Amino acid sequence: MAARTLQELVDETEPGMDLVRSWTASARNSIECLPCDPAEGERTLLALQVTTRSPMGAIAYETGGILIDGGWLRILGAGCPELPRSIADWNGVTAQATPHRLPGACLVGDDVVGGFFAVNGGGLKGKRGNVFYLAPDTLRWEDMDLSYSDWVYWAFTGDLSKFYENARWPGWEREIATVDGLSGILIFPFLWAEGPPVAQRTRNAVPIEELWDFHASQNR
Repeated sequence: MAARTLQELVDETEPGMDLVRSWTASARNSIECLPCDPAEGERTLLALQVTTRSPMGAIAYETGGILIDGGWLRILGAGCPELPRSIADWNGVTAQATPHRLPGACLVGDDVVGGFFAVNGGGLKGKRGNVFYLAPDTLRWEDMDLSYSDWVYWAFTGDLSKFYENARWPGWEREIATVDGLSGILIFPFLWAEGPPVAQRTRNAVPIEELWDFHASQNR
């Protein structure tokens, strides 16, 4: 099947970004939609082959990514200086990237403590199309029972404090402010291991690639 052209992928009549903006207006969590180079947006959309009628295509085409709660949670887009990982490159679906990072699924975001979100395309055990979370405290892919669109809405409006209650510590906002989009925080003892409360564990910024390699390898 031939790849669709940019003209076929860009939907001017029902742009998904309108829906994303409406969610931003009603968000309970802090949201920062990062700008992107238009050329990078086009390249990313062509690699994904998803139309901009969908929120995934719209975010990939029109944003450099989205930061939630000051960068605690990162939704991948076309990439930009603040979040220099496009959804296409991170997954390995472009000529410049490494082989596909997670066959049968598409990684769509991550959090600063090394949790990863992916849309299941059949490579994970569970319902196709649902977003799964590789939780750093269990090292298992957990079905969130949400579509990609529902997941983005949850990221904007959901109770992230409750979701991350065992992974946050007093003053986390100041600490993560210095962590860029290529990095995450390695917590030791690990969140999946017995130990003191997270506030009393050692925390160091490391490449997000390192957190992915470690957490994903433990799940294999």
